Amino acid sequence: MSHTLRTVAVSVLALALLGWFLRDANLANVWLRVASLSLWDMVLATSLLAPMMLIRAVRWRCLLRPVGPAGIGNAMKATVIGFAVSNVLPARAGEVLRPYLLARKEGLPVAAAFATIVIERVLDLGAVLGLLGVFVWSAGDMGLSAGLYRTVVISAGLATVAAVVLLVVMAILASHPERIATLVLRTRRFLPGGVAQTLAGLARTFSEGLAISRMPAALAEAICWSFLLWVCIAAQSWMVTNAFGIRMPLTGSFLLQALLVVGISVPTPGGVGGFHEAYRLGTTTFFGAQGDAAIGAALVLHAMSFIPTTVLGVLFMLREGLSLRRLKGLAETVPSEELPVAP
Repeated sequence: MSHTLRTVAVSVLALALLGWFLRDANLANVWLRVASLSLWDMVLATSLLAPMMLIRAVRWRCLLRPVGPAGIGNAMKATVIGFAVSNVLPARAGEVLRPYLLARKEGLPVAAAFATIVIERVLDLGAVLGLLGVFVWSAGDMGLSAGLYRTVVISAGLATVAAVVLLVVMAILASHPERIATLVLRTRRFLPGGVAQTLAGLARTFSEGLAISRMPAALAEAICWSFLLWVCIAAQSWMVTNAFGIRMPLTGSFLLQALLVVGISVPTPGGVGGFHEAYRLGTTTFFGAQGDAAIGAALVLHAMSFIPTTVLGVLFMLREGLSLRRLKGLAETVPSEELPVAP
């Protein structure tokens, strides 16, 4: 699919999801609810963004420890730029760019740095599922119907199985980088020799980037940072939700986060549409939210993360001499000079 066609398809998808999200909205009522919010509540919820980004940067440095040292400032800037790019470009392009930017800045292997992003996603999934488990344990006090409760438990169980499989695969890949490279090198039977060597080198370096799975203390530290991060994210959602008069306990935000993770997996810029509909569906289905209140809260919560992160990311881009066009080009191509070659 060409870049132009993909952009058009993603834009149509985002508009369709937003249209579905707003289909029954009374926009005048939604605006009144937004305008009546307490400024203090919004400032307090927005203030969580800074520690959330800092925690992400600290956790990333922990995951990069087997790969090489990385400054907290550079990790923070690359993280913010990555999120800003994902906010305006489809397919979460920032997840590809931020390890590349940090690797170039710190002189780290790009493939190994990218592997740490894969570990991040696995740890995020584990933290979200762990907190969802807290919700399931406490859901008996929330008056959920048997059908809803069963749906949550089954979904959580399937996601946990997927997370365990990912952890096992990650451990296997990290255990013997040279064997992985040798295995991939066998593709030269049906691929050109140079291509096979490049792929083997890339596989070896990627496996080396997963080395933290062999370091229990460092991995435990990264897991703790992951849980702290998602508790902060859940707390922000809880603050905004309750500011709109939707009565949701703090443990309820753990369920909401799991739904929002599914929503933002839709490959639209910044999760537009998917995030909003996941929030509306979650709060109206599980917490009895009125439609306009849920729509207003979804819009505010998304804007609270989208706008500050994007503005700060653009400022960092300007300081680094980067442009969105250049970053888009980097996201669409793999810089061949960075790909390692197997010996």
